[in-house]
Amino acid sequence: MHTQKAKKVIRLTMSVPISVRKEGKWFYSSCEVLDVHSQGKTKKEATNSLIEALQLFLETCYEEGTFEQVLRERGFVLGQDAENAADESMVEVPLSLVARQHAEALAC
Repeated sequence: MHTQKAKKVIRLTMSVPISVRKEGKWFYSSCEVLDVHSQGKTKKEATNSLIEALQLFLETCYEEGTFEQVLRERGFVLGQDAENAADESMVEVPLSLVARQHAEALAC
C-alpha cells in the first residue's frame, strides 16, 4: 500500500487598492501601486480580470525571487494598517503556496 503525504499549503490574501473607470464601451481597471492593469466589458469583468492579472504578477515575482524587491521599489515597508484614500476600492488577491518535499526543495 502506497501512502501519499498531504501537501502543506499556505494561503495568503493581499488587499490591494484598485480603480475602475469606463471609457466608451470598456471598463479599465488599475492597481496603480503595483502598475498592473486590465479591462473588461463590465465593471465586474474588469475587476475580476485585474485580480487574475495581480495573482499572476505576484506569483511570478515570488517564483523569480523578486517579490520583496518589487514591493520595496514601489515604496512599501512593513507597518501598521493605514486608511486608504476615500476614492480607492480594495480587492482581495488570493495566493497559495504549496510546500514541496524537503529534499526536493533543498535540491533546487
